[in-house]
Amino acid sequence: MTRHSSICIVTPALADANNGNWQTARRWARMLQGHYAVKVVKAWPDAPSQPDGTDVLLALHARRSAGSIQAWSVAHPERPLVVALTGTDLYRDIAHDADAQRSLALAHRLIVLQDQGPLALPEALRPKCRVVLQSSTRRQTLDKTHSRLRVVVVGHLRDEKWPQTLFEAAHRLSPDEGIRIDHIGRELDPDLANAARATQAACPHYRWWGGLPHGATRSRIQRAHLLVHPSRMEGGAHVIMEAVQSGTPVLASRIDGNVGMLGSDYAGYFPPGDADALVALLRACRTGQARPDGGMLAALQAQCALRAPLFEPRAEQAALLRVMQELLSCPVDPAGSRSCPPQLDEPRRPR
Repeated sequence: MTRHSSICIVTPALADANNGNWQTARRWARMLQGHYAVKVVKAWPDAPSQPDGTDVLLALHARRSAGSIQAWSVAHPERPLVVALTGTDLYRDIAHDADAQRSLALAHRLIVLQDQGPLALPEALRPKCRVVLQSSTRRQTLDKTHSRLRVVVVGHLRDEKWPQTLFEAAHRLSPDEGIRIDHIGRELDPDLANAARATQAACPHYRWWGGLPHGATRSRIQRAHLLVHPSRMEGGAHVIMEAVQSGTPVLASRIDGNVGMLGSDYAGYFPPGDADALVALLRACRTGQARPDGGMLAALQAQCALRAPLFEPRAEQAALLRVMQELLSCPVDPAGSRSCPPQLDEPRRPR
């Protein structure tokens, strides 16, 4: 490794998307700068007519970045190739999509974003997989009213986020229960947007805000009593770590992507798509607000506080740098390809 080694991060989503892929690309670029020269592009090569001196390609999304991954492998088989896997990669595409499968085969290293990610891979690919837990800056835990339970849900309106569970839960709650739901997320699916509008019209305790800037969203997470995350598919949700780092506990669907972040023994899970179970947890948290010990809400907050050190920026940066240092120290074999020894340890499992 030298200070002058260069890394190109390929992400299918840039700043205008304001989604998880872009947040990851931007954060990783910042963490790698000072150690490497870094650029972020939507596709590689980004300037086909110019010579490319990039030492490492780090591609987010096995399927959507497949063209860049293939082009890099053909042009530079001797240079390191890292593929970071999203939730749709791990829990949908790699099972049947040829482009995603080829990306896995070509990569020298695979990165997953939570502890159960390696278990979704074919066993033969796990030795080249590394876990890099994402991070967020800490925010002060705020004192919050006991007169109501403020709930925030953050996720653009698309099927993978399963907002239907939230809509059903809002209809099961009555306005006088003291549970207020703020839903943040852009309209990506017109049918889901119509459902959000209909829920807002029928349920005065539910409000859909549409898309908000990242800073405003983080402030709302910080001020909420709870973050609810009802997804059916996740590779490692930013909003979960942002909530944990703000002292805001989480209610989440029990899927691998959420369990890999919060741990297998976390008490705030509900079965995916089960609105009745979500409502029961919300009511338990609301009832516990009146107890001296804070009830379930305080218990969840304590569990999240134990997870918070895992989501510190220094921990994420160290894990990311280890992957790069490991790859750049690998020898090139006689055929011109990079020969990197497999990982000797088994992938971590959630505690």
